[in-house]
This record gives sequence, C-alpha cells and structure tokens, in this order.
Amino acid sequence: MTATMKDMIFGTIGGLALFLFGMGLLSEGLKKIAGNRLRSLLEKLTKHRIVALLIGAAVTCIVQSSSVTTVTVVGLVNAGLLALRQAICVVLGANIGTTFTAWLVSIMSVFKITHYALPAVAVGLGLQLFSKRQRNKYYGQIILGFGILFLGLSFMKEAFSPLRHDPNVQKMLIAVGHNPILAVLVGAALTMIIQSSSASIAMIQVLAFSGAFGTDWTVAFSATIPFVLGDNIGTTITAQIAALRTNMAGKRTAMAHTMFNVIGVAIILPLVYLGWFQKLIMFITPARLTQNTVMMYIAVAHSTFNVVNSMLFLPIVSVLEKIVTLILPVKDSELEMRPVTLERNLLDTPPVAMDQARRELAHMAETAKSALEDAVVAIRKDDRSKITKVLEKEDVVDQFQTEITRYLAELSQRTLPADIANKLPVLLHAVNDVERISDHAVNITEAATRKIDQKYRFSPAATEEIDKITQEVREMFSDILLAIRNDNIEAAKRALEHENTINRMQMDFRKSHTRRLGEGTCSPMAGLLFIDFVDNMEKIGDHLTNIAQSVIGGLQWDGMSIPEVLPSATS
Repeated sequence: MTATMKDMIFGTIGGLALFLFGMGLLSEGLKKIAGNRLRSLLEKLTKHRIVALLIGAAVTCIVQSSSVTTVTVVGLVNAGLLALRQAICVVLGANIGTTFTAWLVSIMSVFKITHYALPAVAVGLGLQLFSKRQRNKYYGQIILGFGILFLGLSFMKEAFSPLRHDPNVQKMLIAVGHNPILAVLVGAALTMIIQSSSASIAMIQVLAFSGAFGTDWTVAFSATIPFVLGDNIGTTITAQIAALRTNMAGKRTAMAHTMFNVIGVAIILPLVYLGWFQKLIMFITPARLTQNTVMMYIAVAHSTFNVVNSMLFLPIVSVLEKIVTLILPVKDSELEMRPVTLERNLLDTPPVAMDQARRELAHMAETAKSALEDAVVAIRKDDRSKITKVLEKEDVVDQFQTEITRYLAELSQRTLPADIANKLPVLLHAVNDVERISDHAVNITEAATRKIDQKYRFSPAATEEIDKITQEVREMFSDILLAIRNDNIEAAKRALEHENTINRMQMDFRKSHTRRLGEGTCSPMAGLLFIDFVDNMEKIGDHLTNIAQSVIGGLQWDGMSIPEVLPSATS
C-alpha cells in the first residue's frame, strides 16, 4: 500500500468518524438545551398536515438529525400519542429538515469555516470543563460538536484531494454516477452502513469539491445526484431498525417513511436520466457552477428533491396510510387495546361522557389484567416472550391513562351537575389505580428477568403458593371488571372478600418462605424473588380494593373537590 493510498484511507475513516462524533455531540447538546419541549411539540401536533410537516422540518433542523426525529415519531406512535397520519406528515417534514446539514457543508466550502474548527473545539471544551451552569455546558457541547464536525470534514477533504489527479478514479465515479440505478444503490448502501444520511451526503459533497468526479463541474454535479437520491432511501433504515421493537403502529410509520422515499426516487430518477432535474437545479441556483459552489448545488438538489417529494405526498397522506395499513394490516389484538369511545362531541352531555369514560376504564383494566397474566407466566415458566408483551401492554395502559385523564379534564371545564362533579375525581383515582396495577406487572417481569438470567428456581411449595395467590387475584380482578362494566355493587363486595384472603396469604406465605429458608429447601435469592412477587400481588389487591370501594360508594367521596385530584385540560 502506497503512502498516498494509506493517507487517503486513514484520512477518510478518521474524518468520517470525527464527523459522526461531532454530529452526535451537536445533536445531543441541542436536545438537552431544548429539553422535553421538542417531544411535547410533537405530541401536541394538530391534525393539520401542513403544520405537522413544518414542525417535523423545524425539529429536524434543531436537533440536526432526521434519525432522531423519525425514531422519536416511531416511539410516539408506538405509545399512541401520534396517529399514523400525523406521523407520516412529521416524517415528510423531517426529510426536508435533514437537508440543513448539506447546507452547512456547502457554507463551509464558501466561507472556509474549517479554518475555525480547532478554535471551536477549544471554546466548546472550555465551556464544558469550566462552566458552572449546566446550560452553558450544553452550549459548550454544541460548539464542540460543530468544531469536531468541521474538523472531520477538513480531514476528508484533505484525504480526497489526491483523487483530483487520478483519472481512473474519476472515470469510475463518473461511470457509476451516470448509471443512475447503480448509483442509487451505492448511495443507499453507503448510508445504511454508516447510519447517517448527513455523513454520506457530506462525503459526496467533499468528493465532488475535491475533484473526484472530475473538474468538468457540470458533469461532476450530474454524477452526484443519483448518489444523493440513494442516500434518501438508505436513511430510512434507521427508522426500520427502531421499529423492530415497537408495536404495529410504529412499524407502519417506518414503512411509510421507506415507501415515500423509494417512490419519490422512482419518480425523480427518470428526470435525472433525461437531465431535466439537473437543468432545474442550475436554473434555480443563482451562483455559477464552479468548484467553490458544487457543494451548494448538491445541497440545492438534496433540498429540492425532498421538498418536491413532500409536496407530492402531502395531499395524499391518507392514501399512503391506507396502503401501509394494507401491507401491515390491523390485528384483532390492536383493536382490543385501543381507546375508541372517547368522543369529544359527547362532552356537552356529561352523563353520556362519564359513561364513555367508564367504558374505557373497563377496557384499560382488561389490558392491565392481561399484562398481569403475562407477567405471571413469565416468572412461573421463565418465558422471555411474555416480558416483552407486558412492556407493550404497559405502554397501552399508559396511553389509556393519558387519554381518559385528558377527557375527564376537558369534561371538568363544562358546567356539570353536582353528582357528575363529585364522580369525576373518584373515576380519575380509579384510572390511576389501574395504571399502578400495570406498573406492578412490570415489577414482576423485572423479577422474572433476574430469575431467568441467574437461573434461579422456585421450590415446589413456593410454586404452589404462587399459583394460589395468582388465582385469588385473578378472581378479584374478574369481579372488579364486572363491577366497573355494570356498576355491579355485589361484584365489588365480592372483590373486597378476595382482598382479605390476599392479605392473609401474603402473611402466611412470608412465614412459610422463612421456614423453607431455614430448612434449606429454598435458595436465598430465589426466596427474595418469591417475596417480591407476593408483595406485588398484595399491592395489586390494594389497588383493586380502591376501585371496588369507589363502585360501592357510587363514585362518590365526601369532601373531595375536583381541583385536588384533577389536572387541567392543558396539563
């Protein structure tokens, strides 16, 4: 290997690593400065698709990563905080916002920003090390990220400079660039490998600036466009990876992201092949195409593609949503775990609205009961697959809690009859009790994880006691569901009887555990997990008791006013 070749390889790898590291620091710093406001902004999106698109673009510009935006959106859809249609609009906007990095790189070439990379590193590191205020440390992280990012670009630029004088490399790159399909595949593969569309676009820009595509700048620019289009396909792999551990709604969001990028490239590619797209870019770019402006031309091409693609798909988002749903159809289990009856137009009829909220509380309780059943199987039978299901269902229960709480908060703003006003806080308390039950199910899965990882085993006697207390809680839960659905006071009273039995079991099983420990029939660590399980089941019984008492009392608590427990509609 010649010294020049070694310098190129090392410079490229090192420069790319610095670019990615700087981009990561920059993105993390910006997210810390913004706090949770970006996530809240996404959560509070209106149903207006243009607003959603603009917010997606703005958030991506701020955090400097379309991957961060799309992964966040996938997570919000997974949690039920964004509808698929809203999410598609946000991701369309993220595609526009991600082009901002290409503009930064092009500005670098015009204003020689890389000359200030090392001072930026010094300033950023100084702020991080010596600032007492945390916010100034975050600003230091942002400046440090910028400095390292541009330092990486300068290393890549230096590494690629010998290519300007290598006609064989130039011929190869130009040949690939003028084979649009091959260039798209190469661009997509490059982005999939390095997991950053910003980095792959920057590499193409620096290669073009360094003369790797030749010094006929019109030919060089034309050869880069298919690579840029491929980058837009490759960047969707991040969302697809993030969606692997989400529910079907999250997977649909990632699929939509891939679909409109692939379809968009398929639409634009013939125009690139005919040279019409290049002519459009040259027409709308005011500066003459030279070495110093070729990076800008690539940034314009990148932005133009994403803006045009977004404008094409924005009016037909509902069609894209239907196509994605056909590819990844709705399962019966999804329908069972989705709030469907909280109609806002019923808020002006408080008795009906309260009935809707009670129905959803029953729906929520069914999901929590299902999570608990899975948690018990996980710890009894060392079933890791059940642990994942519990976590998914706990997310659904949290979604129910959010939706029902918001609904009741909106209802509380109406002029309400006295009986409805008194029932509101009690119903809200029941919602919180059900959510706590799902939290205890998660606690049991954590114990199950330790049991599986450490290969602990319960003694036959402990297993029998687990089955007994589980059956008692299961029967109590069934009575509670009957009580909630039908306002059945007798079922609520039966539930209270179960609670007494569960309390007695907890005390008896603790004593029998101590006896087994003394006899050596139970290992200390397995015994701790057993006690953890029994205690969680007893606490679940306590929360079910709270719900039973609220049903018996007709959802009435004396001396309780709404503001004490009910959040505002905007909280």
